[in-house]
Amino acid sequence: MTNTQLTHVQIDNYGPWTVTPEPRREVDLQTLQSRLYADLSQLFGNRGGYVFFTRFDNMIAVSNGLTIEDHAMIQESVGNRYPVTMSLSVATGTTPAAALETATEQLQEAGSAQDKSRREVLEGRHIDTEFRTDEDVQIAHFDVVDATGKYTDKLSEFDTFIQIEQGYAALMKYMREAHEGLSFFVGGDNVIAVCPDMDAADYQDVVEHVHDDVGVELQVGVGRGSLAEEAGMAAKHALESSRANGTDVEVDF
Repeated sequence: MTNTQLTHVQIDNYGPWTVTPEPRREVDLQTLQSRLYADLSQLFGNRGGYVFFTRFDNMIAVSNGLTIEDHAMIQESVGNRYPVTMSLSVATGTTPAAALETATEQLQEAGSAQDKSRREVLEGRHIDTEFRTDEDVQIAHFDVVDATGKYTDKLSEFDTFIQIEQGYAALMKYMREAHEGLSFFVGGDNVIAVCPDMDAADYQDVVEHVHDDVGVELQVGVGRGSLAEEAGMAAKHALESSRANGTDVEVDF
């Protein structure tokens, strides 16, 4: 059974900050957001975690293995280097969706995202070492079958983008509604999903649903581990097997 630990990352009072004392240049805001994401990816990644940018002012981290003290150090590091602060909320659950709902509720109870008096909140609890297992995290790595041949080398970049995003949207919605998994676009034609306890038949159903819904053909590799990094690398190797074998689904457990 999976036991996912998720962290909801939220920049404090970001919307008002972007227009105070007057609207800031969009290029500067995009640069700040991308640099913050890169730093958080490194800070969590050095501890075996994954971070997904979602909307950039709100991000989601798979933080199994990180303690509350680790989160406090990350929060302090960002506060020392950026003109904005961020709040962190940590929660666990047998499904990623359940964990994130709890984490988000904790942040919402601490105050509005645009409450100027709510700064650097750190809420929640981590999974104690004695309760951690090698099956806590399940990661699925999806990509589009022959995206280069079907789209990149034939369509304009924007039309290719539409095709990839349609596949992602269908996948994201179905994984959330049917399985309580959370899926994140990570560039190119790749989507990484944080999943509950799913088997090969479940993933085959997902792949077929996306194809039937929007006509995008996916393949997926799945891995498990005590940390996101471990599960993610196992998923990458499984995806390579899927590509080599011409199969829709490869599960590395």
